[in-house]
Amino acid sequence: MAETVIITGASGFIAQHIVKQLLQKGYKVVGTVRSKGKGEKLKKSFDSISPNFTYEIVPDIGKKDGLKELLLKHREAEILLHTASPFHFNTDDPEKDLLLPAKNGTLYTLQAIKDYAPQIRKVVVTSSYAAVSLPKRENDPTFTINETTWNNVQWYQAKKNAFFGYFGSKKFAEKAVWDFKEENEGQLKFTLNVVNPSYVFGPQAFDSEAAGKDTLNTSSEIINSIVKLTAGKDDDSIPSQSGSFIDVRDVARAHIAAIENDAIVNERLLLASDRFSTQSILDVINRNFKNELNVPVGVPGSENDILESFCKIDNSRTKRLLGFSFTSFEDSVRDSVSQIVRVRALKGKL
Repeated sequence: MAETVIITGASGFIAQHIVKQLLQKGYKVVGTVRSKGKGEKLKKSFDSISPNFTYEIVPDIGKKDGLKELLLKHREAEILLHTASPFHFNTDDPEKDLLLPAKNGTLYTLQAIKDYAPQIRKVVVTSSYAAVSLPKRENDPTFTINETTWNNVQWYQAKKNAFFGYFGSKKFAEKAVWDFKEENEGQLKFTLNVVNPSYVFGPQAFDSEAAGKDTLNTSSEIINSIVKLTAGKDDDSIPSQSGSFIDVRDVARAHIAAIENDAIVNERLLLASDRFSTQSILDVINRNFKNELNVPVGVPGSENDILESFCKIDNSRTKRLLGFSFTSFEDSVRDSVSQIVRVRALKGKL
């Protein structure tokens, strides 16, 4: 009999890829969504892969006992993936819009599993590179972060603006995971793992997701915004973006590895493949899409100083535990742009 997996926030960019891979591997999946409209759209997409996706409407996962009804209904599920968490910078009240929803949503999810789903044996929580990274040390090449590093943003700082609010939300939500585990030591019947991805690139799970939106999710919009540029404009129009990246399909594989590999227990999986800059993205686009897109050339080679200024990332433990190679930057960006070009052509926008 196929195992059943519950996944919160099933309509998210990462979550859709996780569900897609789970269905391809023969799992049954129950996803939470906030509305029937979102649920029906997902169901239609996933039915092209397998009929084993169903959804449940959970209007507010950050509400105490928000998952109670779902967990009591689906006692067949033995695995839960918690991917629902805010990821945006559009807020004037970081505490209300980012900090509390992220922390409470995670804490209430774990408490609900403990209280109402004793059959759950494995839990994976999606955190972020932001919980690991120290903002003030990101541009310190003498500094190295790894799976044991935490950012040092305090709650009072996180309340001040959306940037620190985002970093704080990821830190405090993940801290809630490990604090919960420590406070309930010996009482929990499930194992815990956390996945910490950096900027997540790669195509949407379905072309329909890319076709239905002019603006994509926060990470994908970095590439999408560059695709929208037109050569010949002032270089000031080229956005300045840089950081570390991981392909969304590898993020999904990591979540699944965390439930399938019994050697992965109580781990923080730090997912970062390569560093990138806006110029890196321009270079890939100009190498691969000269006939389809007319984006600026920029200044090839100018990214070297930027990339060398970053701190080092040592996620060798994560790579060893996962046992698979990460998708290259070239392939990830190329696949992202290929999808954008394809759906725009279908919509008559090119």
